[in-house]
Amino acid sequence: MKLEISVIIPVYNEEESIEPLFAALYPVLKSLGRSFEIIFVNDGSRDRSFAMLYDLHKAHAEVRVVDLNGNFGQHMAIMAGFEQARGDKVITLDADLQNPPESIPDILAKMDEGHDVVGSYRMGRQDPLFRKVVSGMANRLTNRMARLDIRDYGCMLRGYDRRIVDIINASCETTTFIPALGRKFAVNSVEIPVPHRAREKGVSKYGIAQLIRLNFDLMTSFTLAPLQMVTVSGMVISVLSFVLVCYIMLRRLIVGPEVEGVFTLMGIQFLLTGITLMSLGITGEYVGRIYREVSRRPRFVVKKTYDHE
Repeated sequence: MKLEISVIIPVYNEEESIEPLFAALYPVLKSLGRSFEIIFVNDGSRDRSFAMLYDLHKAHAEVRVVDLNGNFGQHMAIMAGFEQARGDKVITLDADLQNPPESIPDILAKMDEGHDVVGSYRMGRQDPLFRKVVSGMANRLTNRMARLDIRDYGCMLRGYDRRIVDIINASCETTTFIPALGRKFAVNSVEIPVPHRAREKGVSKYGIAQLIRLNFDLMTSFTLAPLQMVTVSGMVISVLSFVLVCYIMLRRLIVGPEVEGVFTLMGIQFLLTGITLMSLGITGEYVGRIYREVSRRPRFVVKKTYDHE
């Protein structure tokens, strides 16, 4: 049977949110009057999440569960859902209820108008100020470097046409940032505002370290700008260093030996050392990506898929 809608929800230690999420989501999808499936991807949860998802699967014919062999991360969990999705339109949604399922009809309405990717950005974002500031800076920096023009990289309530999902599935990258891939492959994309609520249950799985890691992966996946900046910086510093050496030699010939300026030279040396280490780090990010790609290890491992067929 051909399905119209697939909703993919990655789940990692969300036992407190699963029941209220399903209670809000299921009526919304039923009210659409269209065939649908809900694919929960258990991303190696260590609490009761899988048991609760299995119970939902047994009680509802529309619910499928993909149980991963470990914790592979949010985007790999969504990729596992993409491989299982059968709908013409695929919706991704977080399990934390911060983006209400009631916004799904708005996503579908835009897709019915012909948009192959429908992104969203959070209105009245209910997160700590520091998190919002860091996220905003990362969004602007990534857009400037990758030129993807995505307003809110962190909002996972998004819609993808079947064609886009098939293209993403065909991508073999070991590190995948799905909203950016969807936008890159889209022909007619659009973004809409969606409400945002404070997390009522559980804790966020994305700390500052994870956000930094995610943005590093994003930038190194879609642009060579960091490497180009390192190259240009190296050229500029080399020219300035040459000018400085010439100046010091001329001064020594004219003025003679002197001890003044030693600490200035030490400061310059420390600055250049810092730039060198930063450049090595950026280069290492790209080398690490190459290593992961040539290793050809599976991006995720599915332990078992629970279906009704």
